[in-house]
Amino acid sequence: MSEVRGSNFLPEERASLVDDSGIRYAGEPIGIFPPSFETTSSEFVSGDSRTKESEETESLKDQVKGFAVAWGEILLEFGRGCRDIAQQSLLTDDSYIVRKLRKPFANVSGRLKFLNEFLPEDRHPAQAWSVIFFVFILAVAAMNVNTKNDSLVPLVKKVRIHPPSASHILLPDGRRMAYHEQGVPADRARFSLIAPHSFLSSRLAGIPGVKMSLLEEYGVRLVTYDLPGFGESDPHLGRNLNSSAFDMLYLSNAVGISDKFWLLGYSSGAMHAWASLRYIPNRIAGAAMLAPMINPYERGMTKEEMKKMWETWVPRRKLLHFLARRFPKFLSYFYRQSFLSGKHDRIDNQLYLSLGERDKILIEKSIFEEFWHRDVEESIRQGNPKPFIEEAELQVSGWGFSLADLQVQRKCQIRGILSWLRSLWSQAECELTGFLGPIHIWQGMDDRVIPPSVVDYIVRVLPEAIVHKLPNEGHLSYFFFCDKCHRQIFSTLFGVPQGPLDLKVEMEQTPSEGDDIAVAESTTE
Repeated sequence: MSEVRGSNFLPEERASLVDDSGIRYAGEPIGIFPPSFETTSSEFVSGDSRTKESEETESLKDQVKGFAVAWGEILLEFGRGCRDIAQQSLLTDDSYIVRKLRKPFANVSGRLKFLNEFLPEDRHPAQAWSVIFFVFILAVAAMNVNTKNDSLVPLVKKVRIHPPSASHILLPDGRRMAYHEQGVPADRARFSLIAPHSFLSSRLAGIPGVKMSLLEEYGVRLVTYDLPGFGESDPHLGRNLNSSAFDMLYLSNAVGISDKFWLLGYSSGAMHAWASLRYIPNRIAGAAMLAPMINPYERGMTKEEMKKMWETWVPRRKLLHFLARRFPKFLSYFYRQSFLSGKHDRIDNQLYLSLGERDKILIEKSIFEEFWHRDVEESIRQGNPKPFIEEAELQVSGWGFSLADLQVQRKCQIRGILSWLRSLWSQAECELTGFLGPIHIWQGMDDRVIPPSVVDYIVRVLPEAIVHKLPNEGHLSYFFFCDKCHRQIFSTLFGVPQGPLDLKVEMEQTPSEGDDIAVAESTTE
């Protein structure tokens, strides 16, 4: 056994232990090589590199597509889950909705069951009706979109700038003021009427729609002008209501009005009319105020009066008044978004107004729309927001006077103790102060821009004012394109119509200098 386990046990001896099979292999010996891992490793490396290349070559588009597909599957499963929840909770036989709608739905479906005969036979009615309903919704949506587009196209109108057409005067400080005349000539005018325009308006406004025949019937010469920076008038930095009153005085002198003239103040234009009554009362014969504006922060108003005035305004209008008083520079943004945007819009949208029923009917008329667009185009001719900001500031800042200052009062001049002692034995020198002429106020009771509570305050501080309350009238309806209203105003102010002055009759009634001498000689004889 030791020999067998030893190292001297040769292969030949091992072969001799096996019986000879008689088969001999004469070819080349078969080579058996040990296993090699080079190919496998190379194939593994090449496969890994292909995976990396495929990952690198995947584009962003494929990633987005895969992300969208994944989200689509998630939403689909979510919808199916919601459907299952609805079917298991809401659409069961014992649910509240099914119990309430089962009978009405059965009645409706029974009456409309004959329509199923027109559906395809190879489709279930529920599936066919769902397709029909979906197509119907798409058709209605398309029709609404087309209708809106067609209706919006003609409403968008761009602002046009027209050639200059105004007459001008030169003021003492070198500014030019544009004005416009209507009615009878200066030498035949029985009454002269000056009308300062309101916010976002111009000299073209005057009395909107007034007929020339009415002006001639009453012998009225109507003079309107552009406020500083509006229309064709030069701007006036640092202007106030005092300077506004004297601008009106210079205008009256320049156009040949030697006697007293009448004032017509409408809406915010009444602010300049109030100032004229305060600063140049000796040149004013009387005033006609239509829906007159007062300072929203008037100190003489009670809390209740101020509350009634402010509660009728829309929030945007309240905001603009607040900004004009505290932060006026911010108004430029709002103005450029509305009337300085280069596009026309309705008056209530541009001025943030709440209108009554008659006012809403009026602004829908083509004659008003044409007038409003032309007036706005002239008002914003210079394209500068500063004059409008200044005008808004004047409305809400201190006016320099109160409406109570216009009340007629007896003022006696007593200077010093000696004058006071003298007044005890003799009557002191006294004079009447305030505005002595008539003040007529027309106020619509459905006015939501200048509410009737404003007139109640005016009457309280100016008991001499004559108020004409207009039932069912708004802020615009009594003043714009109303022949009957214009005649009522003129009849109230000027009485019976007498027509323009007749120069020939005037000359015949006025004796000449030679006639005076002859009469004097005859009397001496």
